[in-house]
Amino acid sequence: MKQNNLLENVMKYVFMFAAFTSILALLAICYFIFARGIPFMADYGLGNFLFGDTWQPSQEVFGLAPMLVGSLYVTLIAFVLGVPTGIFTAMFMAYYCPPKLHKILKPATNLMSGIPSIVFGYFGLQVLVPAIRSLARALGFASNGMSIATAGIVLAIMILPTIITMSESSLRAVPKTYYQASVGLGADHDRTSYSIMMPAARSGIYSSVILGIGRAVGETMAVVMVAGNQAMFPQGLFLGARTMTANIILEMAYATGTHQSALIATGAVLFVIILIINAIFAYVKRTGVNN
Repeated sequence: MKQNNLLENVMKYVFMFAAFTSILALLAICYFIFARGIPFMADYGLGNFLFGDTWQPSQEVFGLAPMLVGSLYVTLIAFVLGVPTGIFTAMFMAYYCPPKLHKILKPATNLMSGIPSIVFGYFGLQVLVPAIRSLARALGFASNGMSIATAGIVLAIMILPTIITMSESSLRAVPKTYYQASVGLGADHDRTSYSIMMPAARSGIYSSVILGIGRAVGETMAVVMVAGNQAMFPQGLFLGARTMTANIILEMAYATGTHQSALIATGAVLFVIILIINAIFAYVKRTGVNN
């Protein structure tokens, strides 16, 4: 008994140490980003930085608006394509998939979540870029294939494992008595699955969407490889753009002084945007569960 109590006390402090370490790491990241980012935005002007339409570091001009819009477009495409696909795939795997097929799809989905982002980028570069280029030219648009559409599709594929895995787990966690009660009242399988089981699992589904969109907003390497990376306002789905993450990674290696501070400020803006997205989804999740 004493040994068990000793072990419990030791593990309690180990877990407490791990929790405090995570908190300290987060605070250190916040301090590093905002200690350099906020003074720059204060000196340069928050409005000039966020809404400026020109990014030319050589002339000390740092307008972030083109990258903000580029990130918004790419993330929106990933959301529109990836979220419904992921949720309906989870529904299929939870309530419609034959057991033999599920034994193949489940490991394949888990494998996708472990693929490095640069591999997704290479897939987009070799497969999607030529396909988008051919499609755009067939529709009469001049495009080299590196575009907002390509980046959005790559991100949609990348967020699928997160959404599918978490949504399926949430759907399977719904008590089977819900299904039995609905069927007992005369509802068929489809109506029970979509009208009873899916709403009951919406808390976990919302969480999967939050994590998926968070990954899409913060993704870098895959986007750099297929987005075109022009530091200007997007001119169309089949033309290139630059996201905030791509802007940081492309220029941080040689940036110094004010230019470096501007890139750190870009990271601060990205950090705040992710916090806002998480807060919005958390609010929607909480109100949805309460209703």
